[in-house]
Amino acid sequence: MGKSVKKIAWTLLGVALAWAAPAATHAQTKAQGNGKVIEEIIARVNNEIITLSDYEKAQAQLHEEVDHDCSTCTSDRKEAMYAERQKNLLRDEIDQQLLVQRGKDMGISVEADVIKQLDQVRQQNNLASMEDLQKAVEGQGLSWDEYKRSIRNNLLTQEVIRKDAGARVDIGHEDVKKYYDEHKEEFIRPESVLLADIFLNTDAKTPDEIAVIQKKANDLDARLKKGEDFAELAKRNSEGPTAKNGGDLGAFERGQLSKQIEDTVFAMKKNDISDVIQTKTGFEIIKVLDHYDAGQQPMEKVENEIMNHIYGETPARAWISATKTSRNITMNTKRNSSGPNRCCWQTSF
Repeated sequence: MGKSVKKIAWTLLGVALAWAAPAATHAQTKAQGNGKVIEEIIARVNNEIITLSDYEKAQAQLHEEVDHDCSTCTSDRKEAMYAERQKNLLRDEIDQQLLVQRGKDMGISVEADVIKQLDQVRQQNNLASMEDLQKAVEGQGLSWDEYKRSIRNNLLTQEVIRKDAGARVDIGHEDVKKYYDEHKEEFIRPESVLLADIFLNTDAKTPDEIAVIQKKANDLDARLKKGEDFAELAKRNSEGPTAKNGGDLGAFERGQLSKQIEDTVFAMKKNDISDVIQTKTGFEIIKVLDHYDAGQQPMEKVENEIMNHIYGETPARAWISATKTSRNITMNTKRNSSGPNRCCWQTSF
């Protein structure tokens, strides 16, 4: 599947890039001719820091996030969305740090998942090696280490929310309806497909090994045609990083996939399953979980998406509130009183 690295990241990594370079352990520094350090620390979260450059990167990424979430919105609507989300941007950066720290305290390791995510990005971009992926990431102006750290931190926060913060969250129909009614313009969408896949890797395999893998793919295809559950087979057999989620890849619009895959999946209907597809890196079987027509999406079509969004927001904030007495947060408030950015660092918990 041939998406750009950024678009791939949005689909497979949630909002990982929204946290590119989150609160590095040591402040990045710049030196003037007199040798003075001009990097500025704007917040400390326990033993970690958030620098001005971290915050500025988050601001730039927020614009991209808004463009992604509301691609068909008017400019005024996008600006309003940005202004609303920007109010809590620093708070969200701090939340991210607290959740990452909690994940480390819980002993959660996501290194294997980080490698799987990176390899999936590589495969979906038809890149031959991890070194090629690194070059592609750096070609977009991102540090390779920052990119990997953003993925790692995103996976850590997801695990904390799943294991620790979200255990008792109950999202009702009224919550979903309220969100939908307040964000209808965000659900005016171009045609898209929601996909899941079973992926078998053939990278660096010998011809004999590839033949064995192809036979396995054909066997899985036959089992699917007999009615076996796609998600269960994906969990047990797929070698992609989304296997544990039943192979769920997320939603794709036209132009975000390789032509080979796009021509196949956009001709399919909801719940259709493709034949075995051979790509440069392996064999793939794709299921269309849903096929959305262009235009305003009805609530029932985006209900799961809304629930996932609320689920990702609500438990995190509930956990942050519940742990407020055990955290040590200090903020640089100089710019709150004067200067063009005085509004930007204000936040509430």
